[in-house]
Amino acid sequence: MSAQDAVTAAREARVRAVVAGFPEAERAAIIALRRTLHAAPELSWQEQGTQATLRAALHAAGIDDVREIAGTGLVATIPGTRPGAPVIALRGDIDALPISEETGLPFASQRAGVMHACGHDMHAAWAVAAGMALLRAPAAGTVRLILQPAEEVGEGATKVLESGALDGVHAIFGAHVDWRFCVGEVVATAGPLAASTDTFAITFAGRGGHGARPQDTRDPVVGLGAFLMAVQTIVSRRLDPALPGVVSVGMVQAGHAPNVIPESARCSGTIRATVPATRALLCEELTRLAHAVADTHGLSATVTLSEGTPPLVNTPQGAAWAQSAARGLLGERALTSLATTNMGGEDFAFYTERMDGCFMRVGTWREGRSAAGVHTPRFDPDEDALFVAGALLAECARTASA
Repeated sequence: MSAQDAVTAAREARVRAVVAGFPEAERAAIIALRRTLHAAPELSWQEQGTQATLRAALHAAGIDDVREIAGTGLVATIPGTRPGAPVIALRGDIDALPISEETGLPFASQRAGVMHACGHDMHAAWAVAAGMALLRAPAAGTVRLILQPAEEVGEGATKVLESGALDGVHAIFGAHVDWRFCVGEVVATAGPLAASTDTFAITFAGRGGHGARPQDTRDPVVGLGAFLMAVQTIVSRRLDPALPGVVSVGMVQAGHAPNVIPESARCSGTIRATVPATRALLCEELTRLAHAVADTHGLSATVTLSEGTPPLVNTPQGAAWAQSAARGLLGERALTSLATTNMGGEDFAFYTERMDGCFMRVGTWREGRSAAGVHTPRFDPDEDALFVAGALLAECARTASA
């Protein structure tokens, strides 16, 4: 057996032990829950059916203290063993994406154009699995399971905070499926894990006219074109090369006829950063550049910046608790790290701005499975990850409240 084969065998043995730690009836219930959610996905702020399914699953598991939060979300409370011990929260998000499924699974989405392509069916089900594990082996402190709506639109976390469901919470933990890692591997690193997700819209206004007589116009299309080329110099020339940052234009609109120079031209896009200073610089430079280009071409520019989620930064203490939990459950070799900076967004960031916490990546791939990633119509994670993540989240709660 090669060294790599030995590592794989050891990891698989750990995974089998974690899965076996859930009684057969619990395993069947969690898999059935995940498949029910997968077959009936709901978009952000439309998760009424998902909410009802999860409430029923929590009650069936013996978790009776369940209440609605944030419109279509739930918080379930599991008592701890020691009065006054720190209160811990575990979060699973529950909304789906507007994607048509192509997996061919027997429990594939029954709703046209909607799919759990980001794995939130897994996240919701493994939060319930964590609750089951905590009923059998409670944490010292009370644990609140947060089943959060509307992560995909970056709005759910703020509504959960506004609901008061996290008042008095000492630390929060969550996890995301990750097809780039094997089942049994976990990313639980301190520092930036995901980027901010601001958007921009810029309108260049000029003076339209006949396409044959451009000298009589102030052409906003030319100004927009100049801006589209120049905007990429913000990252390449204004940002420290050691700091990740992205400015991408995703939409361009101008004109309605080939022989008419329009009155205005518009573009919109996204700005991503992993630290607040970079976020501020990119927004400021984009605004400055838009006005400078407009002035150069005799145009006016209207810049609209829409603030999205902040950078997700795992706190040092939160990551230390998560790493300790992962080591104890899966062994030292289970801990890994992202190969590149993740410029995707995640509204768990609002939580770690307020309290200690760690958002983890949990491997969902096994040899022979599809390598299709999240946000694709063929994403199909391995269901053993349900029990790995459920046990891991439960152990995070025990570790942080001890």
